[in-house]
Amino acid sequence: MNENRGDENRVDGGRGNEADANEVRGDGHRDDGIRGRAEGTAPVPLSVLDLVTVGQGRTATQALRTAVDIVRLAERRGFHRYWVAEHHSMPGVASSSPAVILAHLTARTERIRLGSGGVMLPNHAPLVIAEQFGTLHAMAPGRIDLGLGRAPGTDGATAAALRRTDRPDEGADHFPQQLAELTRFLDDDFPDGHPYSRIHAVPGPVQATAEGGVQSPARPPIWLLGSSGFSARLAGVLGLPFAFAHHFSARNTIPALDLYRDSFRPSGLLDAPYALIGVSALAADDEREARRQVLTGALSMVRLRTGRPGLVPTPKEAEAYAFTPMEREFVDNWLSDVIHGTPDEVRTGLDALAERTGADELMITANAHGGEARLRSYELIADAYKLPSLPSLPSSSSLPGLPTA
Repeated sequence: MNENRGDENRVDGGRGNEADANEVRGDGHRDDGIRGRAEGTAPVPLSVLDLVTVGQGRTATQALRTAVDIVRLAERRGFHRYWVAEHHSMPGVASSSPAVILAHLTARTERIRLGSGGVMLPNHAPLVIAEQFGTLHAMAPGRIDLGLGRAPGTDGATAAALRRTDRPDEGADHFPQQLAELTRFLDDDFPDGHPYSRIHAVPGPVQATAEGGVQSPARPPIWLLGSSGFSARLAGVLGLPFAFAHHFSARNTIPALDLYRDSFRPSGLLDAPYALIGVSALAADDEREARRQVLTGALSMVRLRTGRPGLVPTPKEAEAYAFTPMEREFVDNWLSDVIHGTPDEVRTGLDALAERTGADELMITANAHGGEARLRSYELIADAYKLPSLPSLPSSSSLPGLPTA
């Protein structure tokens, strides 16, 4: 998309979603599909970010089964939303195709919001994303979020392969234009004379205006994701909700949130800023076990940062690993931003983080070797906050779609 198409300033929250826009909660607050409700004793709404991690001795099939179990636990215990992140060429992360995973999860859930945290827009044609998320919206009306990032979610060589260019950074530079184009496709409102005015993202609003059409023009709300100031400012100027990656950029959290709030302009989607932060947190039955589990994620990050990405190591391997002094310093710094310990310790840490940052929502990611530890962590956190226990569908082991590992 180039500058003479006149779309750069046209990004906004767009149309709301029909299921949520008309619902008024018991506390009198209108649910707009963005703002959640704090359940139990939680200070703010709690949500889940899943990387669909694959540990040593585990398969991608098992990781995807765990994703089903986690989202269903989150739905049963009153977490507000579940997002999956796009990453590529990382053996320990099975979330390279968020839309495919989300489609699988729509059939296994009934209430919880599902979304991307996020889709890395420069890796894709905007029309393709509009089609994918229009399809997801048709599968689960009123429950889909479209979170967008401008980073590649991988290394430079893989980004070049994804984008079919030897200048992979170019896509990030054009992110505002790509965002404007995507929004036009989602809303089906390119102006007359535009090269794309006769192109329609389907499923989408064109099915409402076609003869005999009864399709709702609603579509998933757009979120901007970021780990620095660029997306924070852009989200504020456009009046979009903002998600900050505190879990790997903690030093930038408060400056980015301040920039977002200071830049915010009301839009058709939001009349006031709404920001969530991703936070790495893991609860276990005792402090030592929590430390064992989070050390596996720290060793994974050491290997990733030194060009040796692999499957998530076992707690036994992580405990036995001989860290160099430089690696040990990195691990200590990394773990200082991972809230871990007993359920009470994790609750205290999350409460303090919410108060310190003023975040409107906490999105928890639990990185550990096995699915059992991650599931146990979310259950313990839910118990610590006295979150509700709602009826649920059968467990993933009795559902079709994935073979037994």
